Amino acid sequence: MQPSGYHIAEFNIGTLRYDWEDPRVKDFADNLDRVYAVAMRAPGFVWRMSDDAMEDAQCDPTGPLGGNPRTASTLSVWEDITSLENFVWNTVHKQFYDRKHEWYAPSDALRLVLWWVPAGHRPTIAEAAERYRHLEEHGETEFSFGWAGAKEAALWKAAQCEQVG
Repeated sequence: MQPSGYHIAEFNIGTLRYDWEDPRVKDFADNLDRVYAVAMRAPGFVWRMSDDAMEDAQCDPTGPLGGNPRTASTLSVWEDITSLENFVWNTVHKQFYDRKHEWYAPSDALRLVLWWVPAGHRPTIAEAAERYRHLEEHGETEFSFGWAGAKEAALWKAAQCEQVG
């Protein structure tokens, strides 16, 4: 349950099958700005890490994301789970989510971590990586969780989102 005075942070990460400049990734890469624009206009959107800051974090070989040039990730904050879910499953984002297997390398690794942040807090990549690793190692807890651990979430079930397990 959402604590009073808190928002939900989300971090998702994956490794692309091909380099960013590869034509097989073009439709994904060419539509990122479109999807981000929809997110930023969506009810409940609070903040998203800028493209430059995210790219710097993804490409830093000494950083918590490992420096793989094919990394694709986002870090954002939403007022509540319902707002995040509505963006993910009820906007153009869902069209691209449904095509993720075209662009992302197959992996058994987690792709999403959620956690509560005090309203006004802007999480860092280091914080996101810590939450991600915690979820990987310990499963769903109050510290970090996936859709199944977000008690208010329901749309992910209809979307047949993969569960942590």
